[in-house]
Amino acid sequence: MCGIFGWVLGAAKREDRRTLIRLTDLMFHRGPDGSGYWLHKTPDERFQIGFGHRRLSIIDIGGGAQPMSSEDGRFTLIFNGEIYNYIELRQELVALGHRFHTNSDTEVLIEAYRAWQLDAVRRFRGMFGFALWDEAEQRLILARDAFGKKPLFLAELKGVLLFGSEIEPLVQFPGLDREFDSDALGHYLLNRYVPGPSTFFRAVKKLQPGHYAVWQGGTLKTTRYFTPPFATTVPDIKSFHDAIRLFEETFDEAVRIRMRSDAPFGAYLSGGIDSSAVVATMVKHSAEPVRTFSVGFREAEYSELDHARVVASRFGTNHNELFVEPDSFMEHWSTAVLRRGAPVSETSDIPIFMLSEMASRSVKMVLTGEGADELMGGYPKHRAEQWIDLYHWVMPHLLHERLIYPLVRSLPYGMRRVKILALAAGERDLMNRMRMWFGGTSVAEVEAMLGRPVSATPPDIYPYSSGLKSSLRRILFFDQTSWLPDDLLERGDRMMMAGSIEGRMPFMDTVLAGVVARFPDEFLTGGKGGKTVLRAAMDKILPPEIVRRKKVGFRVPIGEWFRGPYRNFVQDMLVSDASSVARMCNGTKLRGLVAEHIGGRQNHERVLWSLINLEMFMRTFKVSQCEEFEGNVVRAARGR
Repeated sequence: MCGIFGWVLGAAKREDRRTLIRLTDLMFHRGPDGSGYWLHKTPDERFQIGFGHRRLSIIDIGGGAQPMSSEDGRFTLIFNGEIYNYIELRQELVALGHRFHTNSDTEVLIEAYRAWQLDAVRRFRGMFGFALWDEAEQRLILARDAFGKKPLFLAELKGVLLFGSEIEPLVQFPGLDREFDSDALGHYLLNRYVPGPSTFFRAVKKLQPGHYAVWQGGTLKTTRYFTPPFATTVPDIKSFHDAIRLFEETFDEAVRIRMRSDAPFGAYLSGGIDSSAVVATMVKHSAEPVRTFSVGFREAEYSELDHARVVASRFGTNHNELFVEPDSFMEHWSTAVLRRGAPVSETSDIPIFMLSEMASRSVKMVLTGEGADELMGGYPKHRAEQWIDLYHWVMPHLLHERLIYPLVRSLPYGMRRVKILALAAGERDLMNRMRMWFGGTSVAEVEAMLGRPVSATPPDIYPYSSGLKSSLRRILFFDQTSWLPDDLLERGDRMMMAGSIEGRMPFMDTVLAGVVARFPDEFLTGGKGGKTVLRAAMDKILPPEIVRRKKVGFRVPIGEWFRGPYRNFVQDMLVSDASSVARMCNGTKLRGLVAEHIGGRQNHERVLWSLINLEMFMRTFKVSQCEEFEGNVVRAARGR
């Protein structure tokens, strides 16, 4: 687990080693254990290749330093992530005649590319973002793992290609324009995150999950190599017993290979069934007590610490807890925005960042339960989506708009989830409904907020293009291609690495995803609480109160804090003269939202959270041409 940064520069744009070191070391938090740098000119001297690496040592601590070059000098690699099946791949490559000089998965990646070229990425069971220079072919390979657990950002300018694990080194590169992408603003408010390949910087893009890019002779070409199995697999498992058996076998292996480490490791334990299943499986493969880490709040209705303690006690783990207070939350907030390179879309980002700082004092890697809901149908929306067509047939659109919508909008403060359910159910358009399930903000509301029309067409329509007849599989495909990589997995990477911790996610195993895709829909959402196969597999392993718990989610009492200790902060960020967001939005609308929330009449915590984080992002990154953009919005608002 590391941080990578690099470039391909035309002869007129060459930079020195000091620049490479300075920009790479902005990611010290991703790799405090070591660093490496490599500058190389192509034989015709047209281009300069620069590789920078920060290392968090977990596999082959003594021999896995990077940048790593092959013995013959043909390949040089910088790599962020882990190839969990590197032992099996190494054995296969040895049988083909390849020789190894380290015990690292980094060298396995190099030799796998030598053997199978670009097809090698399809064999990797892991998480990765890497850059590999092939001297013989004079080409650069950039690749990102199947589900997008590891990031890779790109910036293409005239005579310049930049790439890296985080945005900050790219926007700090000399001469790079920090122009604000105004289209991304609308997408952010609709989704609560910026969907790929866009970012808030017009010059910086995400390499999409399951893609590799090849640079050669000044041209960059991108190719998709992975499609989530839900889009390509026909359900063929008829027996529920067989489904449980297949899940148990594959999940056990997914956990076991993620425990491969030469450094101390543990697990994040929330007390929900997902992380509890991970811990229970880890215990089977560990000779020592598993280290577990949990985070919670003084507000009992938001804290799952009691449930985590039940699991920790059941399996005899070495358990550690962290209580998050409003002051410590605030102290970490701006750093979380800096590390994410974007507004923080989830309130839970910051407690995860804080927990990672604590965990890093005793371990370097943790396993987590991330991705279980998006793989196995664990959210209420997954069950609700299966009834959407019936609701649309029973409830004509006009009747919903005139009767249900006003009624739902008037519901009191504490009924946020009911409001989201009702508003999403009334949305006929699939694209808008996918956003509504977690965003809770319609196109009309965003346009009213900004005082101008916004484009609702996403920068990449792939997450909406599965063409599946099953409503459940359509929404799971969206989750796995948009919600996960651009929000939850992005959170996992950036917030854990901000605390110098590697996070491994067994539910995001590609082999496991292929197995689950073979299950019929009723094996996923057929029971109470969803994830039917997972609950059945854990029924004899976990305490009953854990298996039967309804989905709670990792919530932060931010709504209460906005009305209490953060009250003045909210007003300063959103309605003061110093606020950029205040100048970007319709002032009457914005002041109304703030007043309604602080007064306890409505719960606007999600939209207020999004807007406050946007303000923090603008201040942190000093985005260029922002004043011109704001001026256009103000004029549009006044002209209504």
